[in-house]
Amino acid sequence: MSRIKMKTPVVEMDGDEMTRILWKWIKEILILPRVDLKTDYYDLGLCERDRTDDDVTVRAAEAALKYGVAVKCATITPNAQRVEEYKLKKMWKSPNGTIRRIMDGTVFRAPILAKGITPYVPGWVKPIAIARHAYGDIYNSVECRVNEGEKAYLVVEKDGAEISRTLIHDFADGEGIIQGMHNLDKSISAFARSCFNYALDAGVPAWLGAKDTISKTYDHRFKDIFNEIYEREYKQKFEKAGIYFMYTLIDDVVARVMRSDGGLLWICKNYDGDVMSDMVATAYGSLGMMSSVLVSPDGKYEYEAAHGTVTRHYYKYLNGEKTSTNSVATIWAWTGALCKRGELDGIPELCDFAKKLERATISTIEAGFMTGDLIPLFKRENITPVKLDSEEFLLKIAEKL
Repeated sequence: MSRIKMKTPVVEMDGDEMTRILWKWIKEILILPRVDLKTDYYDLGLCERDRTDDDVTVRAAEAALKYGVAVKCATITPNAQRVEEYKLKKMWKSPNGTIRRIMDGTVFRAPILAKGITPYVPGWVKPIAIARHAYGDIYNSVECRVNEGEKAYLVVEKDGAEISRTLIHDFADGEGIIQGMHNLDKSISAFARSCFNYALDAGVPAWLGAKDTISKTYDHRFKDIFNEIYEREYKQKFEKAGIYFMYTLIDDVVARVMRSDGGLLWICKNYDGDVMSDMVATAYGSLGMMSSVLVSPDGKYEYEAAHGTVTRHYYKYLNGEKTSTNSVATIWAWTGALCKRGELDGIPELCDFAKKLERATISTIEAGFMTGDLIPLFKRENITPVKLDSEEFLLKIAEKL
């Protein structure tokens, strides 16, 4: 049949390990037979990032800003073991962190729900979306070891003149470590507006949690900026929509979320969002069932899966063994990007294809055909779940599509 034509390319960021294999299969089995795919391709596999001194990541992020829509495969953030395994020049920073810093966006993550997949938290009958600030904190931090007998200070200068000097710690009694991180008022403000707009669009309350009782300057700044923008720009809109904004301590938010029935936007600082999004995804069923999109303040989008590269399955695959790897989140990255490209370029049939692919994926699971991670969670009357390997699952979706 004739394939859907595209006008503007989607920025395609390839990745690592098992998700790189799934990436190729998703395109070959589900997308290319129906879409005349036009992409601006960047290989963000760890070897290519090392070869280019990570310049390829920067170019990919700049391309995302240029074209407005990107789709990204899961990638490795190397630790010491990965440096040895891949013989890397250095321990490169998180590519996601680099892309988020350049795009200065907010990451929104929401569970992908299917009938029969029972959440581990039975009270969560409605989706919980996670908003993760995608700038600063430990992802753009500097850190170092400190020797015994040394002192570490937090120093602020202007035009070469020292403004303030604050003692971090006197390491007189032994060696240790320090870390310095930062954030920007303008980034926090953009984050706040993105979150409030998302909550209004979704019609759900917005909960922000931080630790201003301990972090009396850093976290308190998040609290103040969110409250100021809410009171000045969004309070009346929220009241008209019948929703609300709440700030409370992060530990209180966790307790409230666990007792809730879902149906809310949980606003997190960068590191909190990294951790809590995985917790929420797993509690709803699987890390493979979580959508993720990075939205810049000026309306640029980068869609990705919210999980890692599935290393254990990759080594099984290399040994010639079949794997049963959940590809749903990666499919959603592609459908999100294609649908947004269709919206921006005025190609309704591209949006229609993306939505049909999502429905075909969910229908396949609800009919009892799924990957192994979902089998223990599936409970539906008169349906016995069937475990499919990674490629069989995609072929089954293609049948339904």
